[in-house]
Amino acid sequence: MTPPQTDDEIREAVRLRYAEAARAAETGAASCCGAGETSSCGGGSGTGCAGEPFGAGLYSATERDSLPDAATLASLGCGNPTAVAELHEGDVVLDLGSGGGIDVLLSARRVGPRGKAYGLEMTDEMLGLARRAQREAGLENAEFLKGTIEDIPLPPESVDVIISNCVINLSADKPRVFSEAARVLRPQGRLAVTDIVADPDMEEATRRDLRQWTGCVAGALTADALRRGLSEAGFAEIEIRETHRVHERAGSAVIRATKPSGAPGNRPPGS
Repeated sequence: MTPPQTDDEIREAVRLRYAEAARAAETGAASCCGAGETSSCGGGSGTGCAGEPFGAGLYSATERDSLPDAATLASLGCGNPTAVAELHEGDVVLDLGSGGGIDVLLSARRVGPRGKAYGLEMTDEMLGLARRAQREAGLENAEFLKGTIEDIPLPPESVDVIISNCVINLSADKPRVFSEAARVLRPQGRLAVTDIVADPDMEEATRRDLRQWTGCVAGALTADALRRGLSEAGFAEIEIRETHRVHERAGSAVIRATKPSGAPGNRPPGS
């Protein structure tokens, strides 16, 4: 496919891909990557949902059974960030690119009624799915916001934990995503995401393939680039741990980092 030329073109391609996936979930026909696909999102492994590189199979049966079907059918991620985020009662959690809402709903249950779980999603179809799943689940401490992960519609220092499931790789402006994450996190706030990390030798043909971009692979950073980007945004205690392969030159990883006091995005004292 012709490579995308602008950030807006990439965003629109991603929006269309996941709008299609949401419509498929409505009918019960969704696969790991959206309607009608049988391979993993990476487009190369051919393992599909049953092989668990992507999708609801990465959650426990107990977690899946506790949520409405639409939320699990629309799960297109590469991991289970709620399993690694160490959420506590009363935490305020933000899920970047919340899709059908599975991670928001699981987070809302873990933080309890004194906590709050926000989901940020740009796709109207996914927002509709997520809000219906929330009503069906009866969780009043969850809220879904429309917007992009490059421009988070929350005030500074309003969030304790940021999670995300195979979404940051889809952004064409990752430095902005990291900066926004640092802005909304409170001092000592935590980033705990699952995402795709590229091998250093990922070939240029993959990088230039728009389908591979919307399928989570082409836009992935290497571990070194990811550490550098997070550090430049002010994060510390950065940990990147691969969990499983999703492509011959990329793997899914757990990525953790902390926003220390004094990092970019903190308000000056007395402000």
